[in-house]
Amino acid sequence: MATTTAELEPVEEYRDKGLKTGALGLVSSVVMGVASTAPAYSLAATLFYVVVFVGLKAPSVALLAFIPMLLCSIGYSEMNKADPDCGTTFTWATRAFGPKTGWAGGWAIVAADILVMASLAQVAGQYMFFLFQGPTSAIGQDATSVWVLLVGIGWIVAMTTICYIGIEVSVWLQRLLLTVEIIMLFVLAITALVKATGSHPPPTAVTPHLSWLLPTGLPFSAFVSGIVLMLFIYWGWDTAVSVNEETADKARTPGRAAIISTVILLLCYVIVIFGVQAFAGVGAKGIGLLNTAHQFDVLSILGNVIFGATGFAAVLARLLILMILTSASASTQTTILPTARTTLSMAAYAAIPQPFAKIHPRFLTPTTSTIWMGLASIALYIPLNYISGGNPIADAVTAIGLYIAFYYGLTAFSCVWYYRKTLTSSVRNLFMQGILPFLGGGIMYAAGLISLQSDWVWTTGYTHWTVPGLHWKVGGIFIIAFASALAGVIGFIYMRATAPAFFRKQTLTRSTPTPVPDE
Repeated sequence: MATTTAELEPVEEYRDKGLKTGALGLVSSVVMGVASTAPAYSLAATLFYVVVFVGLKAPSVALLAFIPMLLCSIGYSEMNKADPDCGTTFTWATRAFGPKTGWAGGWAIVAADILVMASLAQVAGQYMFFLFQGPTSAIGQDATSVWVLLVGIGWIVAMTTICYIGIEVSVWLQRLLLTVEIIMLFVLAITALVKATGSHPPPTAVTPHLSWLLPTGLPFSAFVSGIVLMLFIYWGWDTAVSVNEETADKARTPGRAAIISTVILLLCYVIVIFGVQAFAGVGAKGIGLLNTAHQFDVLSILGNVIFGATGFAAVLARLLILMILTSASASTQTTILPTARTTLSMAAYAAIPQPFAKIHPRFLTPTTSTIWMGLASIALYIPLNYISGGNPIADAVTAIGLYIAFYYGLTAFSCVWYYRKTLTSSVRNLFMQGILPFLGGGIMYAAGLISLQSDWVWTTGYTHWTVPGLHWKVGGIFIIAFASALAGVIGFIYMRATAPAFFRKQTLTRSTPTPVPDE
């Protein structure tokens, strides 16, 4: 008698959070997953560093980095079928490995999302000035400007308010923002390819070649560094699963949306990278992708060159700036959503204080959790904006890599362990619940360890700390990651002392699902 995921007995301790059920369909869930990744913002902020390591092989790295993301998304999908809980990694790791591990997974989500908010807010603030004053706006170029800070804070407040008002409003806005983003990315890529291969290509143009999709000829260290960077630009599709309790057919739709989101991101990244590097080349001067003057944004700088600066072309160039602005704004909103739902779930199971479990009686959204996320993001953004000696916001973004690897990998391993007694019931279960998620988790953890080793080196990032009396220099990326982990340890100790009931449990349910025979 075969056992399928859909036939597994429901978990024993599911708790209804009070969220609005059935509000999202498959398309809306995919929109949430892709928008949360912010493909335009991610490419603009990361492509320079990827090209530094792998040159014209950037498309191949984008293709290979997709593999562990796809494998982990399969683990998410399988766990969601057994337990569609908005706590995702927190809930599933608790069910598989116990409350301590689950709590660590939940904190990793919270830490990663709060750390990235400063960068998203700053990009949104800068691009508001770029949009109205042009890409050379003096205010926009000054990242520490009080005006950029105020506009960034305004975006956090606005997106927090939208998340508070309701999931339907959030999805409606995301569809609008993502439509602008995806259309402009493909218009940019196609225009760049046409001009790069036309009769009058720019002097920097490089003839595109299918060998760009093969990682041959790369030193191992460069290949690994490129993969670790590319993992960041795929991060965010799990938002599609975080809103599972608000999704129609919540046992199946969120998991499918997560997998579809990763595939859409793959196509988007490979096509755009192909077009951009064919047009701009990988030189260090002018519009070349290795020009350090453009290291924080390789897309908007190319807008005027690819499209032109007059007539309708000028409109497209401004739309490109709008695309990056909407990308950062959309990601700001879809970063608040999963964090609020993670803390909502943690509070529902008494893993953090109960006020975080409050639901608005009319909007059916988390109240305390949503407001807390917005306030915490602002509280971190302000000091990071004014720390002198480097770029701590950029280092905070890099520090996220460790947490991404940890909680994505943990979810994948939770899937394998949760289904361990039923893996051999069918070939499908063996691969979808065992082998593939295990490989995804293994790759994620390997990437995390490599990232941690690199983050320690003080020359890796933009900031560092000198150990008093020893003259040791420690990378600012490592310090930020360590400080975030320390805050989590303090929170864990506090909650274990004040709410011991949750931490006394072995798991939230039995260690493995009970198979139900076919009818």
